[in-house]
Amino acid sequence: MKWLKFLFIFIPISIVLEVSGFHNPLVLFIVSCLSIIPLAGLMGEATEEISVYAGSRVGGFLNATFGNATELIISILAIRAGLFDVVKASIAGSVLGNTLLVLGASMFVGGLKYKSQKFNKKAIGMSTNMLLLAVIGLCIPAIFMHSIDSKLISTRYESLSVAVAVILLIVYILGLVFSFYTHKDIYGTEHDGSDKETKWSLKFSILVLVIATVLIAVESEFLVGSVEPMSKAIGLSEFFVGIILIPIVGNAAEHSTAIIMALKNKMDVAVEISIGSSLQIILFVAPILIFISLLFRPMSIVFNEFELIALISSIFIVSKVASDGECNWLEGVQLMSVYLIIAIAFFII
Repeated sequence: MKWLKFLFIFIPISIVLEVSGFHNPLVLFIVSCLSIIPLAGLMGEATEEISVYAGSRVGGFLNATFGNATELIISILAIRAGLFDVVKASIAGSVLGNTLLVLGASMFVGGLKYKSQKFNKKAIGMSTNMLLLAVIGLCIPAIFMHSIDSKLISTRYESLSVAVAVILLIVYILGLVFSFYTHKDIYGTEHDGSDKETKWSLKFSILVLVIATVLIAVESEFLVGSVEPMSKAIGLSEFFVGIILIPIVGNAAEHSTAIIMALKNKMDVAVEISIGSSLQIILFVAPILIFISLLFRPMSIVFNEFELIALISSIFIVSKVASDGECNWLEGVQLMSVYLIIAIAFFII
């Protein structure tokens, strides 16, 4: 991930362009994206350092949480700007990107080095089952809203989204209790991190994490502000930007980590990064965004039909691929192919 360091130059460039009133939205969007990528990588590195002190289980949780912090910040600012379609598209895009693109790339790259790679199919099976149930939960509001006359829809139906968000958040908390306490043996043994070397002190790691989060918030403000004019300037839909471009940018560093783990034959970690991150997006990030939207203008949790079909299809495919606890490069190609087909379809839409 050394290449990420070269992208730090875009942070001062983006600030100068924004302060000077530069009016090319495409350039601002690209520079903001390139600025966020190394900051997300720095955030991931800081959480890895903290995991050495806190233990691998807690560290893994922090890594997943702060790995999604970038997208959470971008989405909050997009909600404030009223870009609800972009926010919901980025939620769906994150799940699709993690389950198909990241997992597929990890299996492909790892499979080129190793003929076959194994992972904990019991733990992954639990995660994919919960992911499928979470996606089904997202379908209910959409089916409800699409099955009645739009003229009959009133503001009181917004409570449906809030209710679903509350239930998803409760399931997320119970899932943490399950994996951390009552059934932690399923997810492997806990290590204290004493066999790892630390580069930073705990205080410095926390300081880096805070600074990276603040800078990401600033860059996300620039990014969100350029989405609408950039989309109009080059003829891209805000929907495509939300479902493909923003998730790739927000999770770039996390994607790199999963591929590196696969190259080290740590496929358990690579699979958990992709599926665990998707779980957190649906069960934690999406509900939090619903609650935050109440402070501005309430956002529904209703996704369009194609988003839902793509989500359900991706979860079924990943569940099938991961069911035997073993993978190879061809399965990686298959997952990436599905993602490419969906991305092309969203581009045309």
